[in-house]
Amino acid sequence: MSDTSRHEALIQALGEQLTPVRRLLSPWRRTLGWMLLVAVMASLLLWRFGAEPMMRRWEHTPDLAIAAIGALLTAISAAWAAFSLGVPGRSRAWIWLPVPPALLWIGASGVGCLRVLLSGDAHAHTAVDCLFLIIGFSIPLSVLMIVLLRRACPLSPVRTAVLIGLASAGASAVLLEICHSFISTGTDLALHALAVFIVIAVNAAMGGRLLQPRQNLRS
Repeated sequence: MSDTSRHEALIQALGEQLTPVRRLLSPWRRTLGWMLLVAVMASLLLWRFGAEPMMRRWEHTPDLAIAAIGALLTAISAAWAAFSLGVPGRSRAWIWLPVPPALLWIGASGVGCLRVLLSGDAHAHTAVDCLFLIIGFSIPLSVLMIVLLRRACPLSPVRTAVLIGLASAGASAVLLEICHSFISTGTDLALHALAVFIVIAVNAAMGGRLLQPRQNLRS
């Protein structure tokens, strides 16, 4: 058999072993799919607690509404950036996309706490519940995003996992607004920041490994 014939036979043999690969949905489609879970969780909370307490609280403390908008935009932009990092050829600079809305979220939360502190309206309550709620809401949101991203095998798994944690924590902060019956204080802000840090750190530690290519996990 000639070299040409052997090459053609090899190519044919390799071709027969190939399996069809289903193309991943675009980042914005996967972001919408992930946000659908956020919408379902928000609907359940609104059904349980109603929207009136949240709207009344926002009417008296508009900075909380601005902080919620910042958290929502952080969640959306971080989710989109995470899905984009799994697309070959996309610039890694998209990792900075959630920074502006995150600054809005942090700034509005800080201003609100400072205003409450200066007005003397701060009161003690079981703020630690906020920590567990943010972490609890983040678990299903993080798991779903990792599942949606595993097939993409992003080249920067830890950075992608950090974005997953930021998106999940931002969405959880918005969900918390629905069932949060207190005006935020300095204690709230500290525990919210701790919860966000925990969610991002756990995702970076576990999600980064889960997003590695499967052959690396076996090694």
